[in-house]
Amino acid sequence: MPFVLATVLIIISSTELIVAQTAFTAMFAFGDSLTDPGNNNYLNSLAKANYIPYGVDFYQGPSGRFCNGKTVVDFLGEMMGIPVLPAYTSPFATGQNILKGVNYASAAGGILQETGHNLGERFSLSQQVENFENTLNVLRSQMEDEELSDYLAKALVVLSLGSNDYINNYLQPSFYTTSYIYNPKDYADLLVNRYTRQILAIHSLGLRKFFIAGIGPLGCIPNQLATGAPGPGKCVDYTNEVVTMFNERLQSLVDELNNKYNNESIFAYGNSFGAVVDILNNARAYGFRVTDKGCCGIGRNKGQVTCLPLSVPCIKRNEYMFWDAFHPTQAVNQILADRAFSGSTFYTYPLNIQQMGLL
Repeated sequence: MPFVLATVLIIISSTELIVAQTAFTAMFAFGDSLTDPGNNNYLNSLAKANYIPYGVDFYQGPSGRFCNGKTVVDFLGEMMGIPVLPAYTSPFATGQNILKGVNYASAAGGILQETGHNLGERFSLSQQVENFENTLNVLRSQMEDEELSDYLAKALVVLSLGSNDYINNYLQPSFYTTSYIYNPKDYADLLVNRYTRQILAIHSLGLRKFFIAGIGPLGCIPNQLATGAPGPGKCVDYTNEVVTMFNERLQSLVDELNNKYNNESIFAYGNSFGAVVDILNNARAYGFRVTDKGCCGIGRNKGQVTCLPLSVPCIKRNEYMFWDAFHPTQAVNQILADRAFSGSTFYTYPLNIQQMGLL
């Protein structure tokens, strides 16, 4: 472990130093529908959530978030003392509004360029990186070079992608050929290799603190349970197995990057899979009573589609793990954000976001 990381782990217990959690200058988020704040509202896409019942518990109403309330990125911003990030495509992502960061996440977007094309327009990761470059050009007009360099070095990058590369690519052989061309291991390698290129592209632009979330247990979401493949109370093993291959490779990448950029940058891996499995295994302790179906939706496990416009969701939303066929509820997002921000090395490796704020 690099000396600077060991030092942080020793001093983190100091109450005085905890205030450094707000030392991040900004947060820049890249992702998919799990963290999309409404970018797809402005795209010609079938993947939109700017209608009721989405946002039923969100202060802005149906903003385009695929949730009843806040996303993980929203909760992380609160913990870091950063206001709700504007969506890149929104008219509010201008001037002073971008100084605390921007959210580029796009529903149906993936690591691969072609992922999600069956749902229409979306920002792939490479396009999201280009969008960040446009933001960076605006920031250059607002700061001197030295100030901008320091600002970027102290900003947090949150990346949460890969789910669509399975749900809206590899696991849909009627739309995509990837499962015929690649075995699961080779596909995971392909994804991580492409991911690495974009992470390094972002790094080359001056950002230095990266939190990279793995993929959750997709075999446990209502959409996969609705296939009828698993028995009652079980997840789809094959889906979880192929996702685990990706996650293991991604965690190895974090080690590689930390070794390469020792003391100059820091990369952390978020164990989304482990965090969600922990909630599933201890659902009652967390207050969840329904773990196998969406709060809204239709069909088996309410897992065939996302929420239909004007449909009536479940009343006790805090007792549901899943909001719709694919996405967690606000209650789950808050737990996941807590794990990312201050969790043990099981949840965020080799250190958490709060500890990154000390570097």
